[in-house]
Amino acid sequence: MQPDDLTFVPLFTACASLALLDEGKQANALVIKYGFDSDLFVSNALVTMYSKCGEIVNSELAFGQISHPDIVSWNATIAAFSQHGLYDKARYYFDHMVIVGVTPDGITFLNLLSACCRAGKVDETVILFDLMVRSYAIIPRSEHYSCMVDVMSQAGQLRRACKVIQDMPFKADSRIWGALLVGCNIHSNLKLGEQAAWSILNLNPYNFGAYVMMSNIYVAAGKWKDVKRVNVLMKERGVKKHTAYCCVEIGNNVNCFVGGDPSHPNIYDIQDASMMITLHMKAKGNSEEEAIS
Repeated sequence: MQPDDLTFVPLFTACASLALLDEGKQANALVIKYGFDSDLFVSNALVTMYSKCGEIVNSELAFGQISHPDIVSWNATIAAFSQHGLYDKARYYFDHMVIVGVTPDGITFLNLLSACCRAGKVDETVILFDLMVRSYAIIPRSEHYSCMVDVMSQAGQLRRACKVIQDMPFKADSRIWGALLVGCNIHSNLKLGEQAAWSILNLNPYNFGAYVMMSNIYVAAGKWKDVKRVNVLMKERGVKKHTAYCCVEIGNNVNCFVGGDPSHPNIYDIQDASMMITLHMKAKGNSEEEAIS
């Protein structure tokens, strides 16, 4: 049976989800072989696949081969640059998108705001948020406000982030409070950290991350009784740590790495490589400090 466009779209989606670059390239070759390289839906999926597999150059090339990109195409390439922390490229494609007459939507601005957040551009985030609301009449969702709170919190502008939460037309969810809590953890703000943490736990009493960050804030403040109180509360509620893991394909074999699990057959090689990377980072950090001094 001959594949059609509906065959390749979920195939690229699967490759993107599992970061299977080699299989994605093979599927791309099949797209060309069967003559679907000009299909808009397939091309949009191809842009996303290359981006999520770390091939941002190929992702941009795939977008460039689309003769008449639609809003999904533009959003896919802006999201690609956002995910790779390339704010200037994301903004370039946004500006070009507007020039050619394509109207951005809420997803477009969410990708741009995310790029701003990764780049730490607080003022630019506010400008884009106002542009979205005033010029395009797009009603902000929780995700848009979360980007605002996140970039302000990480920049240490915690009071400003709180003002955004207060002025929201709906109640903040765990994502928004979590963004504020991360900022409080970074900048050791006990009062606002407590407010954010308990707001999260009121919404979800089993949120393990909120307990950990709240405990870290208490440790930084030297409030050991409160640290103990948080630990006791976790035990009473039966909150358990989520095991961290990741999977990487190496030589057509999927390797799973589980946090704290030494049973991997190449554990000694992994430990040696980790030690070499750590020493390299320390050496690089020391050399940069010497250069600055």
